[in-house]
Amino acid sequence: MTTPTVDVHAHVLLPQIEALVAGLPGHAEAKALDARRNGPDALAVSGPMVRDRIPALTDPAVRLARMDTQGVDVQLVSPSPSHYHYWADADTAEKVYRLADEATAAHCAAAPDRLRGLGLVPLQHPELVVPALDHALEQGLAGVEISSHAPGRELSDPAYEPLWARAEETGAIVFLHPFGCTLDERLDRWYLSNTVGQPTENAVALSHLIFSGVLDRHPGLKIVAAHGGGYLPTHIGRSDHAWRARTDASAGCAELPSSYLRRLYFDSLVHDPRVLRALVEAAGADRVLLGSDFPFDMGSDDPVGALRAAGLPEADFHAVRGANAAALLALSPA
Repeated sequence: MTTPTVDVHAHVLLPQIEALVAGLPGHAEAKALDARRNGPDALAVSGPMVRDRIPALTDPAVRLARMDTQGVDVQLVSPSPSHYHYWADADTAEKVYRLADEATAAHCAAAPDRLRGLGLVPLQHPELVVPALDHALEQGLAGVEISSHAPGRELSDPAYEPLWARAEETGAIVFLHPFGCTLDERLDRWYLSNTVGQPTENAVALSHLIFSGVLDRHPGLKIVAAHGGGYLPTHIGRSDHAWRARTDASAGCAELPSSYLRRLYFDSLVHDPRVLRALVEAAGADRVLLGSDFPFDMGSDDPVGALRAAGLPEADFHAVRGANAAALLALSPA
């Protein structure tokens, strides 16, 4: 028996969610903000790109065939982050997360030995996050996907303490995947909204979790950061220096910021073998998981090949290829 190859960063598109929110108060404004953040050139490319990938995003048979081509045995499938809809009121938000959970579970049920799923929680309504997490787990999902912040709230907000406590108690995975960068129109050309925005948002969100003491209070949390955790793991030395040099920086967490990297998980999607090696060095080979961002253009069509290009020791290669995720998801050997 061999350890399965596990891709923890793969998405499903759920058109029924967009049908649910279409025309509701706040939806048009949210779309307009997204358009301003990305800029017209990016939107002109992204529209056809997504349309070309709809079969892989919606049809389990197409997904499985692509997985076979990539040499991936298991995917952890999360809703497209475009489905967060953190602008929605409480009633709509509950409908969104229930529909997302149930539709993702149904998609994964087409091949339960190869597809595991994640649900959504409405971060804009902290009173709903624990019921939403429980609903996802009731559908047989492995946890939930969240963005880097909600309007007016960072992940360090005390209102989210019940979410962290419940996720720790249940062993649920929390997949941190940003959607939208608050640098706004500064990144509206050359697709900077993604290439700079996503790793920035990852770094900010993880820093809030570290410096606020969330990881001290909830050491058993299973947080998986997309995009290799963004800029933070390879620039954590600046955080360590601040923690040593300034009382305001060290007030919230008990240990050096870099020590918390080994309490988090990171996907391998960094697009550079040198950065992947640095991520493994910073976080530990047992804390990095294979990720492809399937099937979007900012992902990797050959995640195993990209991992192999990093030149890791063989034991570390296989840990990242699948052993770490198999343990996290309690998967049986292939």
